[in-house]
Amino acid sequence: MSIDILLALAGFAFVSSITPGPNNLMLMASGANFGLLRSIPHALGIAVGFTVMIVVVGLGLSQVFDTFSWARPALAALSVVYLLYLAWKIANAAPPDRTEPEGTPMTFLQAAAFQWVNPKAWTMALTAVTLYSNGSVWSVVAVAGVFGVINVPCISSWTLLGRQMRRLLTSPIRLRAFNWTMAALLVASLIPSVAPLL
Repeated sequence: MSIDILLALAGFAFVSSITPGPNNLMLMASGANFGLLRSIPHALGIAVGFTVMIVVVGLGLSQVFDTFSWARPALAALSVVYLLYLAWKIANAAPPDRTEPEGTPMTFLQAAAFQWVNPKAWTMALTAVTLYSNGSVWSVVAVAGVFGVINVPCISSWTLLGRQMRRLLTSPIRLRAFNWTMAALLVASLIPSVAPLL
């Protein structure tokens, strides 16, 4: 991989990892509701899960979409249902009469598995493999490695932002409003990624 391609890949990885999407919005909500330390498994699950996803997609899974025309709409439908469920969980993370959140943050395995129904993750993985890999195993691993390195600090910044917002979310009403806003943004984040698949 040439330096030019590597720099372009790093730029793409940064922009796509730092911008709002389901992972980042859920991490911000987790940081606000559960704090930084309890959200670390969630963040690591995203980073590892997405890195593995790039490798699997790059080694041939993307051909499934070319072979089976029904696969993309089926994945889109599954993604919408699951993200609506997660939005509901975020919206109801803290009841209005308590300051302690109910429930638990997403686990490492849940976050890693979530990548497979995350429309933005699919878009990022398919684009990265298509544009920056030549199809060889090593180029796919290099793309995944660059994303793995850049993704961690990007998504962690959203968790830290959520953690800092805890200072403002001291009342149950503010926390509930924040959670409902995060849930609404999570649902809205589906539109650009899912609309072309339907």
